[in-house]
Amino acid sequence: MTDVDLEYARVRAVLDRPTLRLMSRPTSSVVLAVFRTVFDRDVQYVPAERMHLQVEEHVARLQTTETQRSTETQRSATTAATDPATDTDPGPEPKPNGRALCREWVAAQWLVRSNSPDGDEQYSLTSHALEALSLVDALSSDRALISESRLAMIVDAVHRWAARAEPDPDVQIRRLDAQIAQLQAERDRVASGEEPAAVDDDRMRDGYANITDLIRQLPSDFKRVEEAVASMHREIVEDFRNEVRPIGEVLDDYLARTDTLMQATPEGRAFEGAFELLRDDALLLRLREDIATILEHPFAESLSSTERRTFRNTVGILRQGIEDVLAQRRLLTGTLRDQIVAHDVVRDRELDAVLRSVNRGLATLMGSGATRERIPLGLLPPVAEVGTLRERFYDPDAEAVPPPIEEPDDDVFDDLDVASLRSHGGPLLQELRNALRSDATTSAAAFHGLPPEQRRPVELFGLAHLLTGRPDFETGDTTVAHHAVRPDGSTVTFTMPTARLNGAAPADDDSLEAR
Repeated sequence: MTDVDLEYARVRAVLDRPTLRLMSRPTSSVVLAVFRTVFDRDVQYVPAERMHLQVEEHVARLQTTETQRSTETQRSATTAATDPATDTDPGPEPKPNGRALCREWVAAQWLVRSNSPDGDEQYSLTSHALEALSLVDALSSDRALISESRLAMIVDAVHRWAARAEPDPDVQIRRLDAQIAQLQAERDRVASGEEPAAVDDDRMRDGYANITDLIRQLPSDFKRVEEAVASMHREIVEDFRNEVRPIGEVLDDYLARTDTLMQATPEGRAFEGAFELLRDDALLLRLREDIATILEHPFAESLSSTERRTFRNTVGILRQGIEDVLAQRRLLTGTLRDQIVAHDVVRDRELDAVLRSVNRGLATLMGSGATRERIPLGLLPPVAEVGTLRERFYDPDAEAVPPPIEEPDDDVFDDLDVASLRSHGGPLLQELRNALRSDATTSAAAFHGLPPEQRRPVELFGLAHLLTGRPDFETGDTTVAHHAVRPDGSTVTFTMPTARLNGAAPADDDSLEAR
C-alpha cells in the first residue's frame, strides 16, 4: 500500500469514530445542545424516566424554533415570486419520542444505560460524547490558541520532565541549585518590602483558560478508562457464560489484563496519576488553596457563577471520575467472585462425560449404518419403574395418646342474673318514653326524674334517639349537664342539647320505634 492509501485508511478509521459521527451528522447541534442542557457540569447520571421527558421537551422546543426559522426564511425568499394565497402549511412536526431517541443514542455509543445503586435505570454520557462536548467548548471560547500562558506551561513542563530524565547527578544538582537560588532571590525581594509582581487581568484570564482546557478533558479521560473496564467485564462474563475456556485460564487473563490496563493506555496512565494525587492529602489541600487564590484575583469578578463553580469543583471531578472507575472494577471483581463460588466442577465433569459418551455412540452409529438408514433414537431417557417409596418414617410422638382434657372449674365464673345483665345492656327505651310523657318541662328534667338505676350513661344514647327530629334538640341551642350513674354507683356528667316538652306528649310509640 502507498502512503496515501495508509493515510486514507487512517483518516477513515478516525472519521468512523462515534465522536466525529456525532459532530458531523445533520442533527448534531440538537443532540449536543440536549446533552449540554441535561448533563450539566455537576450532573453525570440522570434517571431514565426523567431523561426521556427532558429529551422530548428540549427536542420539541428546538424543533419548533427551527421550523419557525425555516418558514420565515422561505417566506422572505419567495415573497416576490409566490402568491401568498397559494402557500401551503407543511403541518405540525411529529412529536419526538424521548425513549426512542435515547435508545438510538445508546446504539450510537453516545449514551450509556446502567443501573443505579438503588436498582433504577439511569443514563450517562460516554467518552465520545464528552469529547465532542469538550471540543465544542474549546472551539466556542474566544481566545488565542498561542499565548504566553500556554507557552510558559509547555516550557515549564518540558523543563521539569527534563530534570527528572537527566541521568547525570552533577547536572541534577546544578539544576536544583539554580532553582533554589532563583526562589531565594524572589523570597529576599519580597521580604525586603518590595511589592510582589502583580499579574494583570488579561494574563490571569489566559492562564485560567489554559487550566480549564485541561480540566475539561478529565471527564472524557476517566470515562474511557471506565469503558475499558466495562468492556473487559463484558468479555469475561461472555467467556464464563459460553464456557469456551477453563475458569483458570479466564482468571489468569483477567489478572494479566488488569495489571496492564492502567499502563497500556494513556487514559490508564492518567488514571494512575490521578489516583496517586488523591492519596496525597497535603497535595489536595494545596490544590484547593491554589484554586481559591486564583478565584480571589480581581479578574475572577468577570467569571460567571457556573464557571466559578466548575473551577472550584476540580477536586470533585477527580474524585467522581476515580470513583466511577473503581466502581466498575468492583463490579468486575464481584462477578468473578460470584462465578468462582457458583462454579460447580463436578457438574462440569459429569456434563463432559455425557457429551463424550454421546460422541462415541454417534461414531458407532455412523460406522455401522448405511447412508439412508434410519435409526430410532430416543431423545429422552426411559422412565424408571420404581415402586412406592415410604414418604414418612415412624414417629413415636405421632402415635402417642393426647393428654386428657382438664375439667373446667365451675367456681371461676360468678353467678349472673337477669337484672345484672340488663344493667350492662343497651338503653331502656320504654322507660325513657314514659319519662318524656311525664309532667317534666324539658328532656333533661325528665331524665333526672328517673331512678338512679335508669340514668346510666347509655341511656343518653336512647334519649338522643327519641329526641331526634325536634328542632330545638337538632340545632342544639340549649345544652344542659346530664348527670348519669354507672352500674357500679359512680356518677359521670355529660353535656348535651335538651328539648322543651311543654307538657305535650311525645310522638306515639310506633313513630318512636320507626325512628
